[in-house]
Amino acid sequence: MEVIFMNKLSRTSDQHEDIAQLWIGEEENMWHLGWSRYEAGDREDTIWYEGTSWEELLHIYRHQLAMQMSEGYRPLLQGLYHENEELKPRSYAGQRLHCFSELYGNEQLYDDLCAWRRQKAASDRKAPYFVATNRLLRLISAFVPHTMDELMQLPGVGESKASEYGLEWLEMTSGTERSRSFPLDWVYTVLKEEEYDSWLYKQKEQKYKQELDKFLTRKHVLQGMKDGQTLEEIVIRSGLSRRELIELLETLDLEGYDTDSLLDVELAVMPEAEQEAVWSAYEELGDTFLKPVLHKVYGGERPEAGSLEQVYERLRMIRIRFRRHVETERNAG
Repeated sequence: MEVIFMNKLSRTSDQHEDIAQLWIGEEENMWHLGWSRYEAGDREDTIWYEGTSWEELLHIYRHQLAMQMSEGYRPLLQGLYHENEELKPRSYAGQRLHCFSELYGNEQLYDDLCAWRRQKAASDRKAPYFVATNRLLRLISAFVPHTMDELMQLPGVGESKASEYGLEWLEMTSGTERSRSFPLDWVYTVLKEEEYDSWLYKQKEQKYKQELDKFLTRKHVLQGMKDGQTLEEIVIRSGLSRRELIELLETLDLEGYDTDSLLDVELAVMPEAEQEAVWSAYEELGDTFLKPVLHKVYGGERPEAGSLEQVYERLRMIRIRFRRHVETERNAG
């Protein structure tokens, strides 16, 4: 195997230095990605990836490397994650506050704030994150503002949010002691640089995990279509819901992937005359909204109990073909 990339990493803990190597190799058109850890002269190898997809290797590389760096490993050669890329001053300050709040927050106050949010979201009929994000509640729990002016020094608290919920938050924080006060400039000297760096890489780890999961989901769907699987079989294979899968099919079709084999299988049970009626409805009403098309085709007759979702699925699948047809006609013209 030819090694095409290698970097040495180390971390120091309790006066002991851990050494590791990250490497990428190529052999007979196969990519290999691995992590080698050295301890007391012994080498322990962990293979992160073996396969033919360079794109998949890169997704795994980013995620796994972020995990190791969030645990304290640092590379001999810098530049793996653009470490020297400067943050805007405002962004830098906000990131430090978020980091400190997640590492040193008051857990009891945070739990109380979360309980308050659940009740408020239910009473206002809003999603909890519209009331307040986890990050905002962490900031409140860590810095414990006692006045409206202090509250508005926290990132994410503007006049609208403060006027809507500020008094309730201050009522919860008023009885909580704090070891430091506002303004929060002290955070930038108290927070250790190594703590902040590890926290940043933990954020990258979460980001790259989401990107890897998205990549693998698309891979499973594309392979399922190639294998001639049904919609339900691909649902099981990918872990998506049926609606999520159809929404992904719409995206894949726009990107030029062939979805016809799967659409043929799923629409085979739908009478041709019914499909033509749906197509005509799209031509007349447009393809933005499904409900007018449903009413146009089926009138006042409701599908049988439990099958409305299935009808909407078929409308979406026909819409995939209709939009492709319209785009083809537009390009041809």
